[in-house]
Amino acid sequence: MGPTIKVGKGEMPAVGLGLWKIERQDAAQAVVEAIEVGYRHLDSACDYGNERQVGDGIRQVIDTGLCKREELWVTSKLWNTYHQPEHVEAACRKTLSDLQTDYLDLYLIHFPIALKYVDFDCRYPPEWIFDPDAPSPKMEAEAVGLHETWHGMEGLVERGLVKNIGICNYTSALLHDLMAYAKIKPALLQIESHPYLTQEGLIRAAHNHDVQVTAFSPLGALSYIAPDGVNEADSVLLEPAVIAAAKRVNRTAAQVVLRWGIQRGTAIIPKTTRLARLRENLDLFTFELKPSEMVAISALNINRRFNDPGIFCETAFNTFYPIYD
Repeated sequence: MGPTIKVGKGEMPAVGLGLWKIERQDAAQAVVEAIEVGYRHLDSACDYGNERQVGDGIRQVIDTGLCKREELWVTSKLWNTYHQPEHVEAACRKTLSDLQTDYLDLYLIHFPIALKYVDFDCRYPPEWIFDPDAPSPKMEAEAVGLHETWHGMEGLVERGLVKNIGICNYTSALLHDLMAYAKIKPALLQIESHPYLTQEGLIRAAHNHDVQVTAFSPLGALSYIAPDGVNEADSVLLEPAVIAAAKRVNRTAAQVVLRWGIQRGTAIIPKTTRLARLRENLDLFTFELKPSEMVAISALNINRRFNDPGIFCETAFNTFYPIYD
């Protein structure tokens, strides 16, 4: 399992298995194999569309005695269509049912984007477009303030459905604002971060508020494009600073980039279904990068964001909806 990070009153393993883009037919086995090799941190979400299968994997490892529920750290996320306070609990309970667990260790607001409600019986997960059968299908925003959604999240803690709550994809301004009105403070902020998008100011702001940070897509472009299809210009693994460090510590370039993420004080959630990669991504604590190597890798920052609603919402969902300036 490796070192942990204190999140709220709990201890979250610093390395987790990211479940985004794991196909439904592979999800249960990926969970089982990950736990067999030592993972105890699973990062899920309604929108990933595989929580029922992830739940099957969780149930299998518990039923076979491989681990106990209290030994796992399970994170999930509230989708955009459930931001109305009266929908927050139902969305959480649906996730709990799918994951076959009585509680979540951490529940996050997935995006600071409120979309029009879609009933579970209509479509689940509802994804981004309100009516896929419309002549011109698009996203449809809902007038819900983030403070309203947060108060709904707080109710989940009060009712014992989740142990900790937090946010994803927030900017520093949204984080500062949240801290001003939250009765229950966010325990964690999850953001895209890798050597091409270091987000040092945002991470520092979060830590100043005693909010821990998880970096998603810690390998950059490899999280979005199949390894054999990555444009070399987008692959941080080919950077000389990364290759030089990998040679010195006798590890792969991917391990060096993941170690950089851990060593700068963030948790990481790399995704893979390959058993060898599961082991490799967890083996980050038998070596350390030099300060000069940390600096050189951080210097690769070009503010390159691979997960930007300001781009993909317009190209994929016919709606211009930026959240980063």
